[in-house]
Amino acid sequence: MLGNHISSRSGHIHLLGIGGAAMAPVAGMLKERGYHVTGSDTNVYPPASTLLASLGIPYNEGFRAENLRPVPDLAVIGNVIARGNPELEHILDEKVSYCSMAEIIEEFFIPKHSSIVIAGTHGKTTTTAMLAWIFQVAGRRPDFLVGGVAPNFGDRSYGLGGGEEFIIEGDEYETAFFDRGPKFLHYHPEELILTSLEYDHADIYPDLASISKQFRLLVNLVPRRGRILVWGESEEVLRCTEKAFCPVETYGLSGEGDWSAGDLLWEDNMTAFRVAFRGKEVARIRTPVAGRHMILDALAAIGLAYGRGVECEAIEQALATFQNVRKRMEFKGDAGGVTVIEDFAHHPTAIRLTLEAARTRWPGRRIWAAIEPRSNTMRRKVFEKVLPEALAIADAALIGPVSRAQLLKDEDRFSPAKVAEDVQALGRPAQAFDSAEEIAEYLAAESRPGDVVMIMSNGSFDGLSGKLLEKLAAHSGVRA
Repeated sequence: MLGNHISSRSGHIHLLGIGGAAMAPVAGMLKERGYHVTGSDTNVYPPASTLLASLGIPYNEGFRAENLRPVPDLAVIGNVIARGNPELEHILDEKVSYCSMAEIIEEFFIPKHSSIVIAGTHGKTTTTAMLAWIFQVAGRRPDFLVGGVAPNFGDRSYGLGGGEEFIIEGDEYETAFFDRGPKFLHYHPEELILTSLEYDHADIYPDLASISKQFRLLVNLVPRRGRILVWGESEEVLRCTEKAFCPVETYGLSGEGDWSAGDLLWEDNMTAFRVAFRGKEVARIRTPVAGRHMILDALAAIGLAYGRGVECEAIEQALATFQNVRKRMEFKGDAGGVTVIEDFAHHPTAIRLTLEAARTRWPGRRIWAAIEPRSNTMRRKVFEKVLPEALAIADAALIGPVSRAQLLKDEDRFSPAKVAEDVQALGRPAQAFDSAEEIAEYLAAESRPGDVVMIMSNGSFDGLSGKLLEKLAAHSGVRA
């Protein structure tokens, strides 16, 4: 047991890779529990850097053996840390006790709670944030960990309210260099939401079947007294639950599942819809998020919360006041009459859904789509054939350079120029660029008042939003 390595709540825990999207909030959770927390990483940027600074958690820039002096009681190894890292090598040489981030959650935070896990290729972050906010508004004081910054909780990614539930986003990515299984297998779900299942993470999974196997293993962890909610319009998701030992409820927009949403309407910057459970209306929702994918996320959260006894009034109030996770259709600013939006979308399906939501949110306005091939799947040719159709939903597409392109062979590397050509063949203007700076310059010159620029990446896109807003402001001054 990990607790055996730490004599008291004042023990010293050091995190390697502390700037990660989940590692930084876990550092905060450990500090709130009374531990002395330190860490190391490279290129730590917001929101992780601002979170760590606000919590007074010190960290080293770069990895060095001397960062482990004094010797910590326990080292937490992030999943980006590989053999050859000087701190990891020192830990192994000196027999310092170590574990993964998922093990910390498994042993320090999940015990004595009902673990609720939200997993899936798309939508898990938003669904987790919605569910945590519903429980918070209902007075249930949940513990939670979201893979993004949640404005409803003061721009925190976690909370330790002390209530019965621990609500956590379940990531299918590998756990650590010594544990190649997905992190979510450490979370022991009593209840589970499966939002979707598609091929992703091409760096560790060879095909969809290998990912599906991990989701079936997750399903097999749910006890008989538990419950699983699944998107019922996905055959792949349904197959994962065929051998579940607990009740399985489906949700969707077709009207055929256990949970369904109907009478969808976007008006006054709100999405309105009715929620029915097995044909009986249980709630009427108005929420300031747009897009069918967001309604599905809300439907999953509603079904889970309702089944745990949360009153409909609290559900309706929570979703009416829900603020979406940062980088999910996040408004970054207006300049020169052009609206700039950031989104985390980095998979063709997510890009398509995001652009469809933009069409709903800003009807009649010209939509620009700017994407960064940054994730380990998007950097490869995996989605080259299907991505153009998604991008063609926009009025024009701009494709940035492949991140860490030099690490891939020519025959494996995504081609921005090829995708731009294919988008053009579908009748939409498209262009590949060598830098975010070039994209910003191009958009500042070519966009017009009323346009909406959707910037999509699972990273910073080299600060494209800020660069674009600055240039738009300068160009609007020239135009004036």
